[in-house]
Amino acid sequence: MSQPPRSNRGRRERNGEQRDDRWSSPDSSSSRPPYYPREADRPPRHQRDMRQEEHHDSRCTNICSRRGIVLICSVLTNALVLICVVAAQVVMSGMSAMGGMSSFDINSNFNLQGTELQQVRELDMQYSQMRSPGIYCGVAFTLTFGVVSLLFVVAGNKPAYRMSQKLLVGALAFQAVGAVVYVVAVGLYLHFVIKVNSTDVCKRREILYRRNGYTWMNCDVSGGDAAVALFGLITAILYAAGTGLTVQTFRGLKRYLEEKRRRDAEKRQSGGTNQSAPLRAETTSV
Repeated sequence: MSQPPRSNRGRRERNGEQRDDRWSSPDSSSSRPPYYPREADRPPRHQRDMRQEEHHDSRCTNICSRRGIVLICSVLTNALVLICVVAAQVVMSGMSAMGGMSSFDINSNFNLQGTELQQVRELDMQYSQMRSPGIYCGVAFTLTFGVVSLLFVVAGNKPAYRMSQKLLVGALAFQAVGAVVYVVAVGLYLHFVIKVNSTDVCKRREILYRRNGYTWMNCDVSGGDAAVALFGLITAILYAAGTGLTVQTFRGLKRYLEEKRRRDAEKRQSGGTNQSAPLRAETTSV
């Protein structure tokens, strides 16, 4: 019986060595077999579920919770209050728009001449100066609350159970105080406007404008001032709603922490052999 040629046998041996090299470890200098993690070395399934759950939670999901949406709406209404405060001042300033803070002049829109024109200019300047504390305080007030609300929106990009409790307490206190302060501020603003409109300067100014056909320049509460009050009350309502939602978040966070402590105690008592179901924190995402 004939034997296969030696060259074929050597080729098969070389091919076998190549196959062995293909299945061997990438590190040719080491003779250790490849390491495959055992089931015992893997983290428990509930921990993997929690990691996957945290991975899928995006910042937008946490910011766009009910509590975050209310804060975003309060930022927008603060901006609307700011715009209305400035617009009301510009409209009611007459010929001296913005009470001397701007060089904008609208004399060409009024058919006033001679002594009446000079009187209207003087009365407009006095009236604008009387209203100036309202616009200064209104701008500072709305900017402060708008910026702080925006900071709390940005800081709420985490789930409630991962946020600092001091931050939640600060948000709760800020919204509770904001709801009350905004109502008081709206009342003071309207009281200030009515008081300025009841002065002799406003009455004389109204007579001069009405004599020339400008009946809209009167001493009543203007549409801009009414819009300030309206959006201010809406902002107060939003802060009150945010306070309630933050209280619900605290309750959900308390239940979550109690459940976590209970499961940790059960795990220590059972020696860590039983794997409990993943702990959900859905109630804290209000």
